Amino acid sequence: DARPIAMLVQKASQFESNVYIEILDQKKINAKSIMGMMTLQLREGEEVLVKADGADEEEALEGIENYLKSN
Repeated sequence: DARPIAMLVQKASQFESNVYIEILDQKKINAKSIMGMMTLQLREGEEVLVKADGADEEEALEGIENYLKSN
């Protein structure tokens, strides 16, 4: 189901900052790219690292973290 990925991309796109999702020691993908995020093939319970860089990076990190925890 691509819907959770699409929702994550929408959430990341709300922020001015660059937002990245990284599978530890594997891939780092722009969280605003639906095609990129689809290539991650995230599985439930998988650990990821969220990185943000920009004017609202703290808000972006908090927003993405809250989204991931609630879904």
